[in-house]
Amino acid sequence: MQKTSLTDLAREQLEAARAASSGRASVTVFGGHEHDLRQTLIALAGGRSLGEHESPGDASLQVLVGTVRLTAGDEVWEGREGDYLVIPPHRHDLHADTDAVVLLTVATRS
Repeated sequence: MQKTSLTDLAREQLEAARAASSGRASVTVFGGHEHDLRQTLIALAGGRSLGEHESPGDASLQVLVGTVRLTAGDEVWEGREGDYLVIPPHRHDLHADTDAVVLLTVATRS
């Protein structure tokens, strides 16, 4: 069994995001090529975005810290600490309205 403090990891990654020129930092918490699931903790400094990108497949976000906006075309979903968002299966963008940390979960195999 492996235990990870998401609270500690969120704090560390948010500090790294604030210091990074891109305004973001991330770390894989679980999974990879040998698993059917990948979970990545992503930190964004307030006002920063991931930029529009293709959907990774079946995926969701859990907001751990701050507030975010997930935009896909004309649709916008707002998320704050404790919210769970299902990522739409088409191009989208994630924007941090405030300093934010999310846990991205992706099904890597169909």
